[in-house]
Amino acid sequence: MHGVFLDIDTVDRGDLDLTPLSSLLTRWTAHGKSTRAKLTERIRDADIVISNKIILDGPALRSAAGLKLVCIAATGTNNVDLEAARERHVTVCNVSAYATPSVVEHVFSQLLILVRHLNQYQEAIASGRWQQSSKFCLLDYPIRELAGMSLGIIGHGELGQAVAAMGKAFGMDILVAERPGKPLRTGRTPLDTVLKTADIISLHCTLNAETRNLISVRELGLMREDAILINTARGGLVDETALADALRTGRIAGAAVDVLSTEPPVDGNPLLDSRLPNLLVTPHIAWASTRSRQRLINEIAENISAWQAGKPRNVVTAQPAVAS
Repeated sequence: MHGVFLDIDTVDRGDLDLTPLSSLLTRWTAHGKSTRAKLTERIRDADIVISNKIILDGPALRSAAGLKLVCIAATGTNNVDLEAARERHVTVCNVSAYATPSVVEHVFSQLLILVRHLNQYQEAIASGRWQQSSKFCLLDYPIRELAGMSLGIIGHGELGQAVAAMGKAFGMDILVAERPGKPLRTGRTPLDTVLKTADIISLHCTLNAETRNLISVRELGLMREDAILINTARGGLVDETALADALRTGRIAGAAVDVLSTEPPVDGNPLLDSRLPNLLVTPHIAWASTRSRQRLINEIAENISAWQAGKPRNVVTAQPAVAS
């Protein structure tokens, strides 16, 4: 059988053990990245295709006559036409929970930088302000504590629950937002109430038609002026122009985003153009610790092995095929 990894450079920078994959098939072809022009040629004779971000739409899937299994090197499935895969009897599997520790640590590293103004204090040292001070400590910026703050979680799945658990360890009060328009469940708080009352809002929901621009002018207007927004989920959850305006005018105290609506932001982005001191932007790396990426490889290998044994796992298509 022939396996093709379409964009291995999005996962491996030469620091991972790929033998869990290489030991499963007689032939592997790994491409650092793949363009649309090259896609049909590269998957034409593939039995198994692994893709992180490369779009596998209906025409692409139909062009690969022998394709039997698609492994998404991520949790989200938006880069694969699942209906076309069902029609072709192609099994599609994803991977979940592999990046939880990495994402949780990233959320709190961003948060601690913002609430303790670590970037500004580092800049103060770089500019010589501490060296020139008459006092042993510099208190130019307020230093807040997470203990006693309220943490609003929007999206209470694997990652939202893990961030909430870490928040509790810091002594934070947890508010879990109910989905807009849904009946209020035990342990949940209406979204507007969470926005109005929480010190910190952390986004962990999926991006779809209902959640696109979930945080926009109205929602930012509900938030407290000393509130902080954290987004490590999907860039499209936030109206980026509205967020830049809210940060610039002091409508909210700060924000940290690891994701943008278009990645990479080749045509610019309001959050990159603003250069705001109360904004942290990282290049979609919350998930990407070395151990997280190795877990991803291992889980993909487990998906392939299970499929080969006729017991596919992590299947996201309704009618999974079985290896021949």
